[in-house]
Amino acid sequence: MRWLVLYLRSRRIPLAVAAAGGVAALMWSLWSLFSNSRDAGAPMVILTVLLLVAALTASLAGPDDALERTAALSWPPRRAAHLLAALAVVVLLLLVTLVTGARFGPAWLVIRDAAGLLGVTALGTATVGAARAWFVPLGWTMASLILPLMGMGSSEVLLWQSQAVDSKPAAITAAVLALGGLLAYAIAGPARRAPAEAAL
Repeated sequence: MRWLVLYLRSRRIPLAVAAAGGVAALMWSLWSLFSNSRDAGAPMVILTVLLLVAALTASLAGPDDALERTAALSWPPRRAAHLLAALAVVVLLLLVTLVTGARFGPAWLVIRDAAGLLGVTALGTATVGAARAWFVPLGWTMASLILPLMGMGSSEVLLWQSQAVDSKPAAITAAVLALGGLLAYAIAGPARRAPAEAAL
């Protein structure tokens, strides 16, 4: 139990979860105040998922790069559990809105997009570090929201986040990204930071 407390503190997880909760509450409040519809629009849901993932990204790396690679701990299961817990936080924060006056759903859209975006973020953490890991998810999400939906196979893959809930190519793309990110992050861990960056 002591190890878990130290891990939560070193990764700034309480702060990250509080930030994610604050983002969810803000987006819920905005939709409640400024919309006549109970169901949040798909772009609002997708953007909220992105913001929640971004809020949790900082927790994917700790302050000590050397500790991340010590042989004293079996890191892969812990990293995998961390990523799955982050997915659970994003999903639960939005699914709880389904019983309120402003609903962020449907559930499968939230699960699909959260899993895929966390996978992309985890891949970024393993390659360029947690500080820059949110760049690609942000750009990809903005492209998915701005570009028109084509309804064709290739566009359903490239713009997977904004596809209909029953889109199989979008679901497969999200699953591949989620699994790839989980494996890359669990095995490799966060990328080493440059000495100057680590000193900050």
